[in-house]
Amino acid sequence: MAILYDKKSLLQNKKFVDTVSDLYSVDAETAAERVEALVKEHRRSFGSDADNTILFSAPGRIEIVGNHTDHNNGKVVAAAISVDLLGAVSETKDNKIVINSVGYPSVSVDITELEPIESEKGDSAALVRGICRAFRDRGLNIGGFIATTTSDVFKGAGMSSSASFELFVAEVLNSLYNGGAVSPIDKAIMSQYAENVYFGKPSGLMDQMAISVGGASYIDFLDPAAPVVEKMHWPFGEMATIFVVNCGGDHCNLTPNYAAIMEEMSLIAHEFGKEKLRFVDEGEFFASVPELKNKYTGRAILRAMHYFEENERVDEMKKAIAEEDLDLACVLISESGQSSMMKLQNCYPEGDFSEPIPLALAITEQYAGMYALRVHGGGFAGTILVLVAPDAEEYGEYMSYIYGAENVHKLKIRDAGAMRLDLDTEE
Repeated sequence: MAILYDKKSLLQNKKFVDTVSDLYSVDAETAAERVEALVKEHRRSFGSDADNTILFSAPGRIEIVGNHTDHNNGKVVAAAISVDLLGAVSETKDNKIVINSVGYPSVSVDITELEPIESEKGDSAALVRGICRAFRDRGLNIGGFIATTTSDVFKGAGMSSSASFELFVAEVLNSLYNGGAVSPIDKAIMSQYAENVYFGKPSGLMDQMAISVGGASYIDFLDPAAPVVEKMHWPFGEMATIFVVNCGGDHCNLTPNYAAIMEEMSLIAHEFGKEKLRFVDEGEFFASVPELKNKYTGRAILRAMHYFEENERVDEMKKAIAEEDLDLACVLISESGQSSMMKLQNCYPEGDFSEPIPLALAITEQYAGMYALRVHGGGFAGTILVLVAPDAEEYGEYMSYIYGAENVHKLKIRDAGAMRLDLDTEE
């Protein structure tokens, strides 16, 4: 029977209640209020065209271990989390995709024209067009739809709101026009293509893969065109609470800092005749440190050390998750953070003495219930990742007092990646 999207009906829909309890950290009533408001806005905007409404969800992501390894063909463990881009979607027959994102300009794309448009670079329309092109190039079907979206994937907190949007579009095309047959890995690769080629951002694949696959993802980028991906259930949900704290700083002038990490790792790799550190023998590297220090900066050598050690930590984290060993997992997360600070050196922006990440980490170290902590994401500015005791309200309140409640995000890892919400009830 038809799905009713008012709050009362949703709370009486067992599939809805079960689904949102798996996806979100909030209660079913809060989730129902969000859905009701979204569908009302969708129908207000599109009228009768929105009569047949389907819900889609694409989560944000966190990086657990594997800091700045993916761009050198390394390994990461990342995870989908309990914030998402939620969309109300209706299929159309006019070869147009129109997406109204609450709080942002509307996006309208004619999908009969799939060549890149220079003026669209940096705009969401480029992502939509690029994903459609990737589908078409693989012989997959595309078609029109209208959508209204709302997102609580916090911008500026390293949770990949752009990749969430990309995987939302990819999953809508997958569900409406391809019978759900496109694999999560292929959706991630096509989304990255759109971001690289059409949007103009040379991003890696970690964000898209974690959001597409769901759960905790072990990803090996030995071959970036065909990464090895293993989805794992996160077993620590009742044992530790996850926080991401946005501790401030401005990313706008940090591009040279990020670029220097890749450039310096590449310099060391080239010394051994390789393009990336993944293809350098670790033993040969460490044996060569006496010679390397006479040719390269200490920072470049330290960053290469971080890379090799971090890849090993990723494999250990995979084992800790499989064996449900929380103590080992927390040790590895904190060791990753220490290595990022001391060897990778992405916690201290050059010339910026505000040092927001080291300060937030030092404050967190004082909390008695802290299990693990580290810089989150690219570093230099932005966020930290923290695991604390399950009864974590005190930590959240403490950090909210310092950084503002809007910058302290209590999360859980959700098992589902980008998905269509199946809420149909029996007659």
